Amino acid sequence: MEQFIENLIAYALVFSLAIVIIFIYLRKNKRQSYQNYAKLRRAKETGLHEPVSLHPVVNPDICIGSGACIKACPEKDILGLLNGKATTINASRCVGHGACFHACPVQAITLCIGTEKRGVELPHISKEFETNIPGVYIAGELGGMGLIKNAVEQGKQAVEFFARKLKRSPKAKYDIIIVGAGPAGISASLTAAKNNLKFLTLEQDTIGGTVMSFPRSKIVMTSPMDLPLWGKVKLFQTNKSELIDLWRNVLEKNKIKINEEEKVERIEKIDDYFIVTTNHDQYTSNGVLLAIGRRGSPRKLGVPGENKGKVYYRLLEPELIHNQNILVVGGGDSAVESAMLLADESNKVTLSYRGENFSRIKPLNYERIHQYIKKKKVTVIFNSVVKEIFDNEVELLVGAEQNLMKLKNDLVYVFAGGILPITFLESIGIKITKKFGEAILKHD
Repeated sequence: MEQFIENLIAYALVFSLAIVIIFIYLRKNKRQSYQNYAKLRRAKETGLHEPVSLHPVVNPDICIGSGACIKACPEKDILGLLNGKATTINASRCVGHGACFHACPVQAITLCIGTEKRGVELPHISKEFETNIPGVYIAGELGGMGLIKNAVEQGKQAVEFFARKLKRSPKAKYDIIIVGAGPAGISASLTAAKNNLKFLTLEQDTIGGTVMSFPRSKIVMTSPMDLPLWGKVKLFQTNKSELIDLWRNVLEKNKIKINEEEKVERIEKIDDYFIVTTNHDQYTSNGVLLAIGRRGSPRKLGVPGENKGKVYYRLLEPELIHNQNILVVGGGDSAVESAMLLADESNKVTLSYRGENFSRIKPLNYERIHQYIKKKKVTVIFNSVVKEIFDNEVELLVGAEQNLMKLKNDLVYVFAGGILPITFLESIGIKITKKFGEAILKHD
């Protein structure tokens, strides 16, 4: 009888402990859901809920609410738990790390590009990164994967797929010509060397591609990556100079030469090989990998005075600019980061953005720019567009009423994005499609 009572007491204690644990869990879950609902509401009000590019989509029927995706995401408040299920909150801030996709233990996440409302133009490519033109491959930013780690992985995989299918033409001097020396192009070059392919890499600017156009002190958000012929690279926050130095060291160690400042003007397929024409020469190859950026040429404002020498479309050395009246145009990460860098050099900086708020920037930049605004280091004028640029001033049109505002001005930096090189791609014969929420990466 005593044993029965002791067992009963033990069971009661265990049961009570379980009830307490469940109560604490449910209470925590409810509080967390309440907080995330508030974040989601704010995101919708400010336009941060609508994704601009690659973003995660969670299947609630599969999700078990482990939170692994949230912990894996390097950014802040992209994902959150609502009623025990993961969901996207600030989707517009997603930069396509893909860490959530790989971290999910039940494969409930798909990485999609575009939405039902907002389409994104991308060249059509297969799972092997081959376009509708056999022998022409695309990797990196042009294919929708702009993050350094993802671009590196795609450059490697694309060349590996090409090598498996390679059929050499007696008329082709090279096995593959790689166009672009950014993250994807460098990774592709290393992979080509590793596979003993005869290759040539062409870059219209200098090594680094799009990264090279960043300000020298800009922090490049990245994560550990595997570089062919080098190994694991553990980088989390490093600036442009450090990353470019790494790539140059890797290329030099493996005796790989990049043809810098050589722009590809035309690519033609003749029978079973390609003729690649540049501003310097003409080459023949069995295949081509396009590892170029999406931006192409910088998008201009199209306003009077934009051709003046004080107007620039990229900021390379902000540390050399002091005590100037500067207008920065744009509302993305490049514009915000440039405005803050210039403000740090004792410049009077005004940022003009046509939107009502910052809906396309990383969480860290979002927090920092609001600190700069609060400290009056940067003046932001939302709902504004440039009307005209003069030698010593600029004119803005502000608000729905298009009120005229004049600002004293010495320099103008325009970050209005770039023009997708559609004409170049279509001249090759590559099909361009508009993605409305289609999956780029999903579990089979």
